[in-house]
Amino acid sequence: MPLELMYLLLLLLLPLFFLLLISKKSKTQSPYLPKSYPLIGSYISLMENKDRRLQWISDILQSSPSATFVLNRPLGHRSVFTANPANVQHILKTHFHIYHKGKDSHQVLFDFLGDGIFNTDGETWKFQRQIASHEFNTKSLRNFVEHVVDTELSGRMIPILSTAAADKTVLDLQDILQRFAFDNICKIAFGYDPEFLLPTLPPAEFVQAFEFCVKSSIERFTGIFPFIWKIKRFFNVGSEKELRVNVSKVRDFAKNIIKEKKEELRFKKSLESVDILSRFLSSGHSDENFVTDVIISFIMAGRDTTSAALTWFFWLVSQNPKTEHEILKEITEKTETMTAYDEAKEMSYTHAALCETMRLYPPVPVDTKMAMEDDVLPDGTAVKKGMRVTYHPYAMGRLEELWGPDWEEFKPERWLEKDTDTKKWKFVGRDPYTYPVFQAGPRICLGKEMAFLQMKRVVAGVLRRFKVVPAAEDGVDPVFISYLTGKMKGGFPVRIEEREELVAGAFADKWGICSSEDRERESQR
Repeated sequence: MPLELMYLLLLLLLPLFFLLLISKKSKTQSPYLPKSYPLIGSYISLMENKDRRLQWISDILQSSPSATFVLNRPLGHRSVFTANPANVQHILKTHFHIYHKGKDSHQVLFDFLGDGIFNTDGETWKFQRQIASHEFNTKSLRNFVEHVVDTELSGRMIPILSTAAADKTVLDLQDILQRFAFDNICKIAFGYDPEFLLPTLPPAEFVQAFEFCVKSSIERFTGIFPFIWKIKRFFNVGSEKELRVNVSKVRDFAKNIIKEKKEELRFKKSLESVDILSRFLSSGHSDENFVTDVIISFIMAGRDTTSAALTWFFWLVSQNPKTEHEILKEITEKTETMTAYDEAKEMSYTHAALCETMRLYPPVPVDTKMAMEDDVLPDGTAVKKGMRVTYHPYAMGRLEELWGPDWEEFKPERWLEKDTDTKKWKFVGRDPYTYPVFQAGPRICLGKEMAFLQMKRVVAGVLRRFKVVPAAEDGVDPVFISYLTGKMKGGFPVRIEEREELVAGAFADKWGICSSEDRERESQR
């Protein structure tokens, strides 16, 4: 506690020095940087922009000649922010051994994630990565994911949207998509159905506890004075007391499911389910704490990423009729002989539209590492051991140097070219260091392909049958906010409208979303 108490004393003394410090000339020479003062650093600018920190940092990076700057924090702490692809490649690949999650990140998230794959470095991370990589590359898991997504889509989401269309009610589509994603990831990770997406849109204790844990853990990260949460935790008061209670709920719940799954394995040679938990237990990894950490980490990674991307996708498509037309054309042109997986792979225009959505509104807008030793980034920025280094996908999607003068436009065509023989669209990707939405290098997202598969099936299932119409006033654009993932502030209120019969019914059966009325109409044609 002595260090924390010293910090607290300094904090209490700040007002006494404020008038003196504010009168001193800033040492900052570059006009795009926030002013920095002795002792408090750029505290004033941080406080002025605390409600728009993501956009504020992005604006600075867009104005910086090298798309990199060093932020002076209170008490002498310094952090590097970068949107420079060369720096990103340096951090995520060529000097991966230097840039770790780090002890600060591990400490912040340990109460919730323990030593799960997203909160560890070194051999512990490598061991979990090898196991997870093997499991994620199996065809059986891919088929299981398809089944889970289709079941949730046909059995829950489509009926809810259909009812909203019939009743002409306004839905919060962001909430619907978050519930959809939470049910999916729990089924895939645990083999457990939280039944969060039901017509009554019920609350669920496990989901609410999980949500609180994520939000509180992120608030630890964003606090200007990180020692404050440590003091609160030491005395078990306020938000830290609530966090401890909710972490216990989440971890106890997970451990109970693990015990039940172990019992199933004792009496069955093989489980019918192929969820990630069953796979870990079947492969001999039965330590309760280890498996709990891994499963909770996967839920956290998958709970809001796809739903965040889809929320912004449906809004952008609603603002761009040409894009919507191209996607509908692509959906209805698929042949009946294609498998679901091949069909999703062939949806080049939809894939491009999803990539373009995540360029502008990345599900994880920033990611932070810690330098394990002194280093120099390719653009010449000096990094000292222990400094936090943050690369910024949100800002990178807004750099004219990377995307051209029309970077503000939602333009899926920037990811496409016409095949000279077939005259069809062909997807042309960007390198992962220019577009690090799924990270890159050794820690690149294992679930990337499955995420695209899930999103495309939702897009096809929803847009084939419905038109999504924003319910906000004309000219009022949604606001992008960031906790762990980028969300739409206040939700995404929409009206759902049924499409013409041909789009709704003609190709819906093989996606498992056709209603009995649709089937009857099709049989009479």
